[in-house]
Amino acid sequence: MSYREVNFDGLVGPTHNYAGLSYGNVASAGNQGRVSNPREGAKQGLGKMRHLMSLGMTQGLLPPQDRPHLKSLRALGFTGSDRDMLAAAYKADPALVANLMSASCMWTANAATISPAPDTADGRTHFTAANLAAMYHRSIEDETTARILARIFPEGDRFAHHAPLVGGIHMGDEGAANHNRFCASYGDEGVALFVYGRKAFDDSKDLTFPGRQTYEASAAIARQHGLHDKKAVFVRQNPAAINAGAFHNDVVAVSNEDTFFYHQDAFADPAALQAELQSAMGKTKMHFIEVPRDKVSLASAIKSYLFNSQLISSPNSDGMTLILPMESKDNPEVHSYVSWLTENDTRIKQADYMDVRESMRNGGGPACLRLRVVMNSDDMAAMGARVLLDNALFADLETWIDDHYRDRVAPDDLADPLLMEESFAAMDRLTQILNLGSVYDFQR
Repeated sequence: MSYREVNFDGLVGPTHNYAGLSYGNVASAGNQGRVSNPREGAKQGLGKMRHLMSLGMTQGLLPPQDRPHLKSLRALGFTGSDRDMLAAAYKADPALVANLMSASCMWTANAATISPAPDTADGRTHFTAANLAAMYHRSIEDETTARILARIFPEGDRFAHHAPLVGGIHMGDEGAANHNRFCASYGDEGVALFVYGRKAFDDSKDLTFPGRQTYEASAAIARQHGLHDKKAVFVRQNPAAINAGAFHNDVVAVSNEDTFFYHQDAFADPAALQAELQSAMGKTKMHFIEVPRDKVSLASAIKSYLFNSQLISSPNSDGMTLILPMESKDNPEVHSYVSWLTENDTRIKQADYMDVRESMRNGGGPACLRLRVVMNSDDMAAMGARVLLDNALFADLETWIDDHYRDRVAPDDLADPLLMEESFAAMDRLTQILNLGSVYDFQR
């Protein structure tokens, strides 16, 4: 049966704001305190999804989460009505409220690590929701993410779910942002590349910014998912890349099928990694595109999010297509290289630039916004929610955004009880549109 890659994009949530919460994320820190536009951000995300569908891709959606996260406020000792807790929390610690209002779950590349059925011992697609232990504002996502994924991909003969890893930062897991899968075609057994920032119990004195993904977390996921030892490769991200602001590997590398597109400084020893990947792939020849630092500096790559692009095989074209943020086009060094690449490379033939600026200002580009799931038609028929996009769902979502989203959120608005109530009303309506059931904590 034919397999395809389905992209499940996250949407900017109603509380989208620029609080600068992500230490080590240069864009997030640089835009702290700006006024955001959640409505525009959500529509930019829908625009990217619609464009991928126009290229012949199957496109899905993962919903925002409920914010503020009242369950966390209660766990921290706040009591009373929702409004009472929000007011008391903001008076005690505005930074805490900013964390619990974060719409960072829009970046679904961090939602989970997924191993498709052709790669696993039991022939099911395996999901492990990421614990995101490195950052408080993201560590509150995992339980809801796990419920949403279990609703969309019901446990059974086709899908298997694993609980987020326990162990705090020692088992820090950042999901698919540090995971690549290589294959001859999507339905063939693939090779999983797990990229980690540090070992759990090492000092990692060569890091300035945190290495969020640990080797131990990656190895545990490979075991849980039943991957064959010779088909799982583990490599450490270059500390220099992390220290320059590449907080996840998908800021300096992206893959698709047999092609690996990465910066020269993404890994300490790219030649050794190439040899290991080629050995694991066997007869399928890998295609490596290593971008030299003298063509694109590491700083330009990170600032423009060149590698936080989507690399896709469009059914409507012969070669692969890069889906890049507009910031890559605005950077002369990067734009020049991409133009050269599409004219000269044997795999990547097209570059499409998308405006996702609301997401980019918080440090997430096209690749951050999507989670890849390889499925066949029977898998898609077994899904348990209305999350595969078509014209009718697009229309419903556009109306929903217009009805529930503000076009302006300033830092002080996070204390506004009306923003909280608007957000909950939006999420309650969305669960009905998507047939998700009661997946949110405020509904339970």
